[in-house]
This record gives sequence, C-alpha cells and structure tokens, in this order.
Amino acid sequence: MKRLYARIVLGALRPGGRPDQLPERELTRSVEVDRGRLAAYDRVCGFRLRDELPATYPHVLAFPLALELMDGSFPFSPFGLVHVGNRIEQLRPLRAGERLDLRVRAAGLAPHPRGTTFDILADAAVDGEVAWRDRSTYLRREGGGGGGQRGPGDDPPAPRAVWTVPADTGRRYARVSGDLNPIHLHPLAAKALGQPGAIAHGMWTKARCLAALEASLPDAFAVEVRFKAPLCLPGRAAFSARGGEFAVHDARTGRPHLTGTL
Repeated sequence: MKRLYARIVLGALRPGGRPDQLPERELTRSVEVDRGRLAAYDRVCGFRLRDELPATYPHVLAFPLALELMDGSFPFSPFGLVHVGNRIEQLRPLRAGERLDLRVRAAGLAPHPRGTTFDILADAAVDGEVAWRDRSTYLRREGGGGGGQRGPGDDPPAPRAVWTVPADTGRRYARVSGDLNPIHLHPLAAKALGQPGAIAHGMWTKARCLAALEASLPDAFAVEVRFKAPLCLPGRAAFSARGGEFAVHDARTGRPHLTGTL
C-alpha cells in the first residue's frame, strides 16, 4: 500500500494531462484472509471476533486494486476525491478459510452539481461464484457547493447509542485497512488538504454501523449508505436505527454524518 501511494504521489507530480475517460481495464487478484488482520479489523470497527467476514471487510481486501486502477492513466488522482456513497451486496456469508477471487473496475462517469462522479465496482467470487459485490461512488469536486447539509429525512431520530470516537480512530483504521489518506491521520495534514481536522474514514463509520446491527443481520442482504458531513476526530456520534433505516449524526448538533438503508 505504501508503494502504491508513493506511485500516486509521483504520478501527480509528472507533467502532462490525464485522460478524459475511465479506463476499460479491470484488475483481478486472488487473496487468502489473514485471520490476525481480520481480528484487528474486527476490534477497530466493533465486530465480534469470528471466522465469518464482516460485509465491509472484502472492501478492504479490494482497496489496493482500486488504488492501482487510479494511477496516472485514470482521469482523477485519488487525492482530493470525496467518497460520497457505498453499496454492498452480500449474497452469502464469506468465511476466513475461503480463497477470494477479487475483480475491480471503474464505471459510471457522470456530471454532478458539484463536479463529476464515478463508481469503483468490485466483486468477490469463491470457486467461480460471485458472493459479494461493492459499489463506491466518488466525487471529484469542481467549483463551489456545500456538503453535509441537512436534507429531507436527515433530521436525527432518537439515538440508540452515542459513540465516543477517539482521536486515533483514523490511524487505527488506516493500519487495518491500508487507507493512508492523510486527511484521516493527523489534524495538520488534514487541514493542509482543506479539512477542519482529522476525520474518520467513511467506511469505518459504515462498518461501525453494521457492527451495531450485527446480531440482526441476515445471511444475505444489501446495505447502502450516503456519506454526509465529515466526522471530526475526536468526536461524539449518535447512532440511530429503525426498521431498515439507520443513521449517524453529530451527538451535539444533529448534523448528519451518514444515512443508510439495509
């Protein structure tokens, strides 16, 4: 992962423009799950320690391929992209002893009121049968426009729990996920990149929600979230869930961090 980030930084410094279209190539990789790393991920995100993979864990395994795809031949550098949404479909539970065949590609380049969006698509197959799918939507900001404002349905319901999110959450999640974006690691680096301070990874917040719902999750499900305002570190976040809807808000102001549907 560090080598990939180094390549991305060097690519950003090279003269010359980037292409206008998403690459047509797809990247593949077969992986075996390291149970020690899985346990570390479970602890950081609040999951129970068990042999079954959280639905968000294959996203971590596929993330290096996504970074590799976004090299100098990609229209946008990963730095400065905003992760605005993620949808995961778990078709059946995945277990740590299974070898996963991962595939990653890009699609869906589209205009957006605040710039341009695109999707990184990933899937995981076992013995030739797809068991998991993932779609992450990213925004390349161009011009003005606010984010994280309340919209219809964003008013916070009564919380089920209030989480105290420590200052080192971004660094701890970076160690188990490989997502070393500086906006999550240190307040000075985050401020230099336009953030109010270090912020939690959106996929940590989604994973933390699924950990809170873990006891009631079926074997097969789809879970989609929209990422709203950044969750600044340290912070206090209110988690609420009712029926198939869940959300995370700032515990003091009610500002939405994430809304989701299961």
